[in-house]
Amino acid sequence: MVVYTPFWNTLRSSGESTYTLIKNHHISSSTIDKLRHNKPLNTTTTNDLCRILSCKVEDILLYVPSDDDRIL
Repeated sequence: MVVYTPFWNTLRSSGESTYTLIKNHHISSSTIDKLRHNKPLNTTTTNDLCRILSCKVEDILLYVPSDDDRIL
């Protein structure tokens, strides 16, 4: 399961906020909601967040093994 706990820590230390992400960087409120609830994001959005926050992917998301993961 992918979780976005690192994103919230990165956001706090960046000087940005969810408000500035929405108003200044045109990140949708639905994307913020996905981050809050650990819902899937596409790689373009992840790329945008890394660019805006000047960070690495691992500063946005973390993979945590879960019993809910589907076996392929």
